[in-house]
Amino acid sequence: MPEVDLGITPLRELNGTLHNLPADTNETHWIVDNPAGRHAIAAGLDAPLKVEINGPVGYYCAGMNKLATVQVHGSAGVGVAENMMSGFVHVSGDASQAAGATGRGGLLRVDGNASSRCGISMKGIDIVVKGSVGHMSAFMAQAGNLIVFGDAGDALGDSIYEARLFVRGNVKSLGADCIEKAMRDEHKAAVHDILTRAGINGQIDPSEFKRYGSARKLYNFNVDNAGAY
Repeated sequence: MPEVDLGITPLRELNGTLHNLPADTNETHWIVDNPAGRHAIAAGLDAPLKVEINGPVGYYCAGMNKLATVQVHGSAGVGVAENMMSGFVHVSGDASQAAGATGRGGLLRVDGNASSRCGISMKGIDIVVKGSVGHMSAFMAQAGNLIVFGDAGDALGDSIYEARLFVRGNVKSLGADCIEKAMRDEHKAAVHDILTRAGINGQIDPSEFKRYGSARKLYNFNVDNAGAY
């Protein structure tokens, strides 16, 4: 189990090593100490590695992640798991703005709160936030699922496409074209499945969530609204 101290080893060296590991490597579990808020730690991984980071990280940690499991034992800066393709990213603290932005797959779990624009333009990623999310979360969200145990700020799901939003707490306001929808059995099953994959199933009954999604009124140009464009 290799252990890297970023107080001694340059970050570029760590990321380069992780990127260039041979396919048959037996060094699949890495420990990273003293991250000290550095940016882009474990970004661009493309192998089934496990990377544990002991401390807070800066911008874009685990960005573009593919196949890897990245555990942050602390809080994360802007854009954690940004453009994630697959794998699992777990932040044990809070996440700053744009957590999981543009993510195409995989699972992001945040044990604390996530700031504004969580899941912005998500394209297939599943995001679980055990705390609350800030304003404009899931803005232009196209596909995937956002599950929030706490509350959501202003303009949730503004200009949403076909992503599904599940919020257990209060929603301060819904964005353009986002509406509350029926929470059917299929949606409860989807929440159950995602929470199981996130390792937190059984803590909350899926029926306690409300579902939000697109009213599908912004898909086509409406001449009656021409003056607003």
